[in-house]
Amino acid sequence: MITYEVYPGDTLYLIARKYGITVQALMDANRLTTTKLRIGQTLSIPVSVPIRYTVVAGDTLYFIAKRYHTTVESIMLLNGLTSSTLAVGQVLIIPVYTEFIVQVGIANIRSYANMNAPVMARMVKGARLPVTGIMGNWIQVRLYNRRIGWTYRSNGVLTPHSGEKPIEEIFAFYTERESAALPSSYEAFAKQTAELSNVGLFHFRISKDHPTQIEKFPDNFTDSYMRDVVAYGHRHNITMVPTLHNLLYEAGKPSVNRDVIHAMLSTSQTRAAFIDNIVKLIQAYGFDGVNIDFEDVRLEDKEKLSAFFKELGIVMKKNGYAYSVDTPAKTSEEPTNLFPAPFDYSVIGRSVDEFVLMLYNEHGWPGSGPGPVISVGWMEKVTRYAMTKVPAWKITAAVSVFGFDFNLKTNRSTYSTYKMAMNLAKKYNKDIIFDEKSQTPMFAYTDESGDPHEVWFENAQSVQAKMDLAHKLGIRGIALWRLGMEDPEIWTMMAKNFVIRKSVT
Repeated sequence: MITYEVYPGDTLYLIARKYGITVQALMDANRLTTTKLRIGQTLSIPVSVPIRYTVVAGDTLYFIAKRYHTTVESIMLLNGLTSSTLAVGQVLIIPVYTEFIVQVGIANIRSYANMNAPVMARMVKGARLPVTGIMGNWIQVRLYNRRIGWTYRSNGVLTPHSGEKPIEEIFAFYTERESAALPSSYEAFAKQTAELSNVGLFHFRISKDHPTQIEKFPDNFTDSYMRDVVAYGHRHNITMVPTLHNLLYEAGKPSVNRDVIHAMLSTSQTRAAFIDNIVKLIQAYGFDGVNIDFEDVRLEDKEKLSAFFKELGIVMKKNGYAYSVDTPAKTSEEPTNLFPAPFDYSVIGRSVDEFVLMLYNEHGWPGSGPGPVISVGWMEKVTRYAMTKVPAWKITAAVSVFGFDFNLKTNRSTYSTYKMAMNLAKKYNKDIIFDEKSQTPMFAYTDESGDPHEVWFENAQSVQAKMDLAHKLGIRGIALWRLGMEDPEIWTMMAKNFVIRKSVT
């Protein structure tokens, strides 16, 4: 599938005709119950790529570019054309995504196509910006905050994509150092800006003592540090949001997590006060929106939780902010598992821009037994269920870059980053086995006490399998928990095999 943004004058009939599909197929792919469209609405188009167009009598490059919402220059570049003259029967490959890649030290993005126009943003070399139009020597681009600006053509290179390489978005979570083995995410973030669409900073949570307020967690970072990280992301055209959660108050006491959510949700007034503080948080650090990660919610709070998601969505849309919610994995609405039961997929899906599906619970929870954190089978099962409730173009599959070391004698597991797994394999002289069924690497060893272990983790090959599946399913991409624990080769893999879409909509 490809994504399509609705323009003035568009109808489902015209869009379907444009891509050679039926209106019903278009409605089914987007879970539409009405044929009414709104300008700027995003649709999934269930077609295979590359899109090939056969020139008919009367066609011009301008007409074809307008039909597919691309540019004449993009079509010419992609097809190696040196002239705008067309021949009847000529086959053209249609660009489905074009980006402008900055090649100068600093590229100014202006509010309109004039050197005297105000500067909206400054991009650094390597920044990638989605192209939305061209006027003479000016390129119209979309920024990290979804605003549209203009930059001079000589600031970079125009790069059209046919869709032959899957085009996906990458949402990455960023944390501070947790231990000697769990480093800060900063280094990975700073090095891999080209492959990141949006970043959630896991630095804020609901105040336990004042549940309508937001506190720093951990509390040892400065405001200037946070603003610097946000600004760094913006210079590389990355959407930057706080990941606001209700976790890690007291070890071994999940009831605290549930209690603080319960208090925040209790009345429309407490919810409104909390939402007001979210807006203040966004404004204080220059964020582009918010990512909500609520877990351990009481089943009795399901309706109030849904009300909160809807109320927050109204405020985020009013302010033009990006809005995503991290949701626990489930495969039915039956409350057989109380962890995901309070989350109404349909309500959340209608409220958010991005529905982040947390998949990392197949194995690794207490008593689960050994196995992959996320097999491709589990990912497909949960995602396909979510797609019955939420349009595919809104869904992001949150996958692990970590694994677990399972002690088969004690039936306990411990966290294992890619580096930790590699060190264990080296220590015990074990070869890595790639499990074809789950598409996950693993190895087994026996420790000094004689206890048997299995280590299941993630590497570039397993992450690619999940990205390939995301493409097959037609969802927007994947999210990574978290930066700093991954196989460094995943970034080389992404750059080689995928196009990472920026300025998420």
